[in-house]
Amino acid sequence: MDKPAHRPVGGGAGHRRFLTFRIAADFYALPADEVAEVVRVPAVARVPHAPRGLMGIGYLRGSPVPVASLRALLGYEDAEDTSRARAIVLSGAAPVALAVDFVDALVVINSDEVKDALASGVARPDERLKGVFRFHDDRDMAKVLDIHHRLAEVFVPRSRPARAPAPTAAFASPATGNNAADGLRLISFEVADQEYALAIDAVLEIVPIPATLMKVSHRESQSLGVMAYREGLLPLFSLRCLLDLPAPDRMHGSEKVVVAKIGSIPVGIVVDRMRAIIPAEHSMIEPIPAVLAARIGGESRVKAIYRGEAGRRLISILEPESLFREEVMQRLGSQRHDPQRGIGSDTTHTGCASARDVQFLVFRLGEDEYGLPIDAIDEVTHLPGKVTRVPKTPKFLEGVINLRGEVLPVIDQRRRFDLPASKDDTRRRIVVVRTKRHRAGIIVDSVTDILSSSADAIDPAPDLTGEATRLVSGILNLHSVGRIVLILDPAELLTRAERGLLDSFAAKTRQIDP
Repeated sequence: MDKPAHRPVGGGAGHRRFLTFRIAADFYALPADEVAEVVRVPAVARVPHAPRGLMGIGYLRGSPVPVASLRALLGYEDAEDTSRARAIVLSGAAPVALAVDFVDALVVINSDEVKDALASGVARPDERLKGVFRFHDDRDMAKVLDIHHRLAEVFVPRSRPARAPAPTAAFASPATGNNAADGLRLISFEVADQEYALAIDAVLEIVPIPATLMKVSHRESQSLGVMAYREGLLPLFSLRCLLDLPAPDRMHGSEKVVVAKIGSIPVGIVVDRMRAIIPAEHSMIEPIPAVLAARIGGESRVKAIYRGEAGRRLISILEPESLFREEVMQRLGSQRHDPQRGIGSDTTHTGCASARDVQFLVFRLGEDEYGLPIDAIDEVTHLPGKVTRVPKTPKFLEGVINLRGEVLPVIDQRRRFDLPASKDDTRRRIVVVRTKRHRAGIIVDSVTDILSSSADAIDPAPDLTGEATRLVSGILNLHSVGRIVLILDPAELLTRAERGLLDSFAAKTRQIDP
């Protein structure tokens, strides 16, 4: 707990202890027995559609805690200077952190000096007070907040019980439209201005490349070193070098590590950038032409070609095992059992994502990161140049696009989350999400990662966030890199009224070809 500026001692019978603090020029107080600790305001993940007083969800000692702005709860304007701000953590079974401008002192006040009768005469419209008292040699007056009353007015606990995020059964494909079961889902990425892909089942995660790598002695030029991964180390290889492509002049910041399985061993493959998730129909996947395979001795690292967009988009499909020479594969296998090497050791292997893990696609809206279960996503694609507006529809419905012959409604997720319009469209993507009844594209600022996590590592959202934020089904705390990812429930991305609107829209536009 941060030490208060002044801490008088004493306080026996007939005395009461208060923590005093400031909002703007006004002093407030909370009974000391309602305060668990005072900390720096933690980093928070903003919750969509949250009441104005809720700054977001932060973490204190590994547990999620709602962080509320006392300025907003009491009707003050936002502060310009937050350098001295602190969070007062309320005690109780469901703690809440209250951000205040400045923590003043822990004081002892005679009980008869707390004037209840004056409270109603000095309260602001949004304040709920238990009393007032004079302190600082009677120079200042502190208002004793009835904070639990005020919180109950603003935040309503969710009526639904907490549930495990992202059960696969919730995302059965709708009766109409394309779905991933018709073919193979690919994750594509860019290397040297060419597009390559792996089957999604071969990919454990896609994560940013760390700022620093541990170099190791290797004879293979493809090896970049190792990085920390889960409970062990992950060997990294350059896909450019594995494919005999020219090395880049410099790093651009968009590089990703594709964590793939080589048998049962996780290996990191560094690519230039992530591109898309693609539902590839089997009829559009063709093997490498025999004449080409013969010319390269049948050892092609490209196993097949996907002909997308009527042949205008050719994507080379890779298999992780085919990327490495036989001696490298043997060494990876032997290192798995060599505790002196660390790379591919038993520690790394046991830290590898398992079949019980849940995969999430992570996307950004502004500075905030959100995740959706990968099983709920059909594909990720570029935002097309033309989106056809539909008359007499709400603003959140950006319009419709023709996605391989299907009319797909497209939702601007920034508008849905009450965010200002994006100033940069170059990295915006459409994430095609499906639930039992609906299939729609949501426009996001960018798609950043694919992460794996065990269900046990996903924290439930605090109940204080209310009915308006029930779409948050869980929280993924990546404390090692200072990231908090809110896991969204695809079935709750739209309100009941909006789901009804999409039902009506689908019935009316089934034959539209924009």
